This record gives sequence, C-alpha cells and structure tokens, in this order.
Amino acid sequence: MNVNQSIKMDDAPLSKFHIKMAGLTFGAHLTDGYVLGIIGIAFSLIKPQMNLDSFWTGLIGSSALIGLFLGSLVFGYISDFIGRQKIFVLSFIIITLASVLQFFVNSPTELFILRVLIGIGLGGDYSVGHTMLAEFSPKKHRGVLLGSFSVIWTVGYVGSTLIGTYLLSMGPEAWRWMLASSAVPAVIILFLRIGTPESPRWLINKGRVEEARNIVMKHLGPNIVLDDETPAKAEKGSFAVLFSKEFRKRTAFNCLFFVCIVIPYFAIYTFLPAILEVMGLSEGFGTDLLLNLLLLVGAFLGIWFTVKFSRRGFLIGSFIVLAVALLLLTILPGNATVLMIIVFSVFSLIMSAVSNLVGVFPAESFPTEVRSSGVGLATSVSRLGSAIGTFLLPISIDGFGINTTMLGLTAVLVIGAIVSIAWAPETKYLSLSEASHVAGEDS
Repeated sequence: MNVNQSIKMDDAPLSKFHIKMAGLTFGAHLTDGYVLGIIGIAFSLIKPQMNLDSFWTGLIGSSALIGLFLGSLVFGYISDFIGRQKIFVLSFIIITLASVLQFFVNSPTELFILRVLIGIGLGGDYSVGHTMLAEFSPKKHRGVLLGSFSVIWTVGYVGSTLIGTYLLSMGPEAWRWMLASSAVPAVIILFLRIGTPESPRWLINKGRVEEARNIVMKHLGPNIVLDDETPAKAEKGSFAVLFSKEFRKRTAFNCLFFVCIVIPYFAIYTFLPAILEVMGLSEGFGTDLLLNLLLLVGAFLGIWFTVKFSRRGFLIGSFIVLAVALLLLTILPGNATVLMIIVFSVFSLIMSAVSNLVGVFPAESFPTEVRSSGVGLATSVSRLGSAIGTFLLPISIDGFGINTTMLGLTAVLVIGAIVSIAWAPETKYLSLSEASHVAGEDS
C-alpha cells in the first residue's frame, strides 16, 4: 500500500461498515425508547390489577432507569478493561431474557426487579454503544451518527405508544404482552451483533496494534490507517482520571447537562397520558398522539441542528426555550387549552431535538483510554437523576399539584442552561485524538 494514498480513520469516507455499526448501536436506543414508552400504556391495566399506589407506580416507572444507572456505571468501567465488544453482546442477552420473563410476573416486586435488569442491560449498552460508534466513525460524520440516537429512541417510544394502544383491546392481561414484546427487537439485535469487531482504538491502548490494523483493513478498507498507534499511558484508574484536575470540569459538565435534559424528559413522557389528564389536555388519544409525533419530528430536526449549528449554541438555546415553555405551561390559565397545547408542542419538539446532543457531547469529550468510562458515568448519573425524577413525579403531583411539580422541572432546565453557559465546550470540529488536549485547556 502506498503510504501517500493512505487515509486516517478520522478522515475516512462514510462506508457501509459505518452504517452497519450505527444500525447495531441504534438497536439499544430503539429498545430503550420502547421499554420506557410501553410501561406508560401498560400502567392503565397494571395499576388496578396490582392495586398500585403512587409509590409503586413511581418505583416501577423508574425501575428501568435505576437499572440504566447501575449498568452504565459498572459496564462502562469494565469495558475500558475487557473491551467494548463483549459488553456489546452481553447487554442484549440480559435485555432479551428479562423482557420475556416480564410476561410471567405476579407481583410489583417481580416486575420491578426484571425492569431493573432490563435497564442494567441497556445501561451497559449505552456506555459501549456510543463509544464504539464514536471510535469507528470519521470526524465529518460523527455528529450526525451519534446524534441520530435520539431519532431511533423516539421511534421506539412512539412505536410503543401505538402498539400498546392497539394491544389494549386484548383485555386485562394485555399488559403482559405489551411488556414482553420488547424481547422481539432485543433478540433480533442480539443475533445481528454476534461477530462485531472490537474497537481498534481500544486495542491500541492495550498494545494490540496488529489486531487493530487488521480490523481497520478488513472493515474500513486497505487504504485506511489508524490515526495514532501509540498506546495512551494510564497510570490511574479510569474514574480517577475522570475526576483529575485535567478532566473534572469536562466530567461535571457532561454529567450535569445530561441529567438536566433527561429528568424532565423521562418524568413527563413516562406519565404523559396521566399528566395530560391532570392538565385538562386529554382529548381522547389526539393530544397524546400529536405530542408523540412531534417528538419524532423533533428528533429529525435535532440532527439538522447538530450539523448546522455549534454544539454549544444549540444546547444553550434549547435549555432557554425549554425552561420558558415549561414555565408558561405552569402559569397559563386552565381554560387556555389551545395555547397550552401549542406551548406543549414547542416543548416536545425542542426537547426531542436537543436530546440528540446526549449522544454526541460525552463521546466527543473524552480520550480513548477513559471514553467508555466517561460516557458510562455521564449516562449513569443522568439515569439516576431521571429515575429519581420519574419516581417522585406521581408522588409530587398527588402531594403538591401539577403546577408546583412543573415549576420544579423548570428549575432543573434553568440549572442546565447555567451549567452549559459556564462549561459547555465546542467539540464539533475535534478529532477524537484531540479530546485530551482540549480537556487540558479546560482545567
């Protein structure tokens, strides 16, 4: 091979392999959206059958998010040592088995445990999925590929709403079929992932340079070469590196902006039918369907925003718009139905659009030696926050009312805006090998 004709991985043209990796990685987000969306429909049947109070409703509603917290934290850390590919497959074995077993549960405790296990699998996949795709993707297309996670998540969420509504006609036991149906996409993704190659960037860090070269040559082409064949020197554990002086501001930003987006997202949309009813906006399935479709439109819009605008500007502007919209929903009079639906529509559109960045910022912010741990930690903290928010939402509505609850979620968005203005970096034009350098400038 003529060295002068070689192209670095970061500058490689988009190939079928990149699209395949994106598709395999998107599977986790499709399943995640489906899992978190279907429970909202299933609750209409589960609550009377199991006599669930607001405590158990919140706990089961947040159970998958609790699992995501645990899975992202643990598997993200482990994958920096044993590799991305093993977790990439193991995660969906857990998801598939736990999904099927939901059909046979007879108590809230059993359902809670199984949904925590599903979340653990999803959390593990989040930490390695974003990482693997980021480490294979060329710089020019990385933002679109990583940002597309939100679109696929939304497809899964909206799909679950439609399928769950259709299955309601099966009778009082239909919730079992609803919950177990998440095994269908999970098992398909599991089989398609068998044989996925390991990340070349991870192999280099382990000194396995020849293996990394062979993977790049086989899957990306004979003229594509590694960006850097020098293993990173990691004298401390990955979490110690993340909280070192060099990276702590970057770590704090990724954890905080992420959590400030997903707390209101999951809290509101997990219980959307109930919230619309409390706010007097429930008109059959019409408003619910409208907002779900806007989530889908917003997800596609977010891809365009990610390409068109700076990462930093897109994030800050979105937080401001979301905070204003949620505040308006709180203070508008109850008889302003049309105006409230318009504001809620804007909120749904922008919330879905900016969610593209949760797949982009963490993966672009950390160097290879701690990327999976960094992505895993940010995802883990976000899911812990969203689990707490989702658990507390029905309790808060019952105890304090919808307006006070919405004001609390507005405050979360304001915090997100402040954190982003203070710490958000611009990662749009960076190669992955430059992440360490920029983090050093932030310290």
